[in-house]
Amino acid sequence: MSLVISEDIVQASGLSEKELILELIILLFQIKKISIGKASELAQMPLLQFQHELAIRNIPVHYDESDLEVDLKNLL
Repeated sequence: MSLVISEDIVQASGLSEKELILELIILLFQIKKISIGKASELAQMPLLQFQHELAIRNIPVHYDESDLEVDLKNLL
């Protein structure tokens, strides 16, 4: 499935396309729809860099056993 975001939305956000995608990924992480490992993967950045992006925004890292299990599966 692909998602098309209109140019009007991108322009209204004041963000570049890449920045807007990162913000969407961070939002999905923040509302606990994706794990931190999946979020960093989708953002195409190392986990530590993604954690830094969260820290800049004062977003706590919620990491529990289920997140660990997902991340371990992704490693295999």
